[in-house]
Amino acid sequence: MTADALSQDPSELQRRIDSSKAHPARVYDVFLGGKDHYPADREAAAAALAANPRGYLDVRHNRDFLRRAVTDLVEQDGIRQFLDIGTGLPTAENVHQIAQRIAPASRVVYVDNDPVVLAHARALLTSGPEGRTDYIDADLREPGSILEQAAKTLDFGQPVALCLVAVLHFVADDEAYPLVRELLDALPVGSRLVLSHLTDDLNPENIRAVQRTYTERGFTFVLRSRADVERFFTENRLELADPGVVPAHRWRPDHAAPVPEQPEASFLAGLDDLEKVRYRDINDVTDADINVYAAIGVKG
Repeated sequence: MTADALSQDPSELQRRIDSSKAHPARVYDVFLGGKDHYPADREAAAAALAANPRGYLDVRHNRDFLRRAVTDLVEQDGIRQFLDIGTGLPTAENVHQIAQRIAPASRVVYVDNDPVVLAHARALLTSGPEGRTDYIDADLREPGSILEQAAKTLDFGQPVALCLVAVLHFVADDEAYPLVRELLDALPVGSRLVLSHLTDDLNPENIRAVQRTYTERGFTFVLRSRADVERFFTENRLELADPGVVPAHRWRPDHAAPVPEQPEASFLAGLDDLEKVRYRDINDVTDADINVYAAIGVKG
C-alpha cells in the first residue's frame, strides 16, 4: 500500500490503531519530543528512561547519525535515492528534507507499518518540485512487496541508500539477516546500507535494563554485538565506509547537532522527566551514554 493509502477511510485507519499497546515508532516519538503517541507509548518510554536516565541520548544521537549520514551521502558520494524502512513519525527533520536541501532532485521512499505513521505520512510527502517522495504502508518483513512498490518511485538501475536506522533490533536473527540480504540483492552496485543498531557491548547494565522494559511489553528486542552488526555488511560483501562500525556519536561527528531552544527555568521545572527530554542538549554526550552502533557500507 503506497501513498494512495492516505485516502483510505479514516474509520478503517482508526480500526488498525491499537492504542493499548506501545509501538516502537511512537515510543521513539516520545523521546524526540513529538505528540503523536498514546499513554501506552509514554508509559514504555518512561520505563525505559527510568532504567537508563540518559537513554534519550541513544535516540537523539541515532537521529543525528542519520542527519550526518544523509548529508555525507548526498554531498560527498552523489547519492540521490533513499529507501528509508522503519521511518517513524515525522517528528524531526526527515530524510527528504535533508537530501533535497542539498540536491533538490533527490528521491525518497519511506516505509513503516504503524498506522499512526500512515495517518501523518502527508508530512513525509512534501517533496520539492524537482524531487519525489512516496510512503509505503508495509512491514520490513515484506521485502518483496516493499521493493515492488518502491520501484514506482526509485530507479533501481541507479544507486540507492537503504536506511535501516534503529529498526533491526526489533527483528530476530533468523529473519533479520535474510531480510537485509534480500533488500540489498535488489540494489545495484554503488548502493549504500545506512545502519544503526542497539548493542550491549558498550554499557551493558543500562541497556539490558531498558531491554527488559521492552520485552515485558511484548517487543522483540535484540541487542547485537559489534561482530553481529558487522555481519549485515560482511555477509552482503559490502565495504565498510570509514570509520567502520562505531558508537553513533563517533560516526563522523560534525558537532552540529541541533540545540533545542531553552524555555524559562520556571516552565522547565514544572515538567516531568520525559517532557524535559526534548529540551536536552545532546552535545554533552560521553562514551558511557551511548548504546548504538552506526555504520555505512558500499555495495561493490
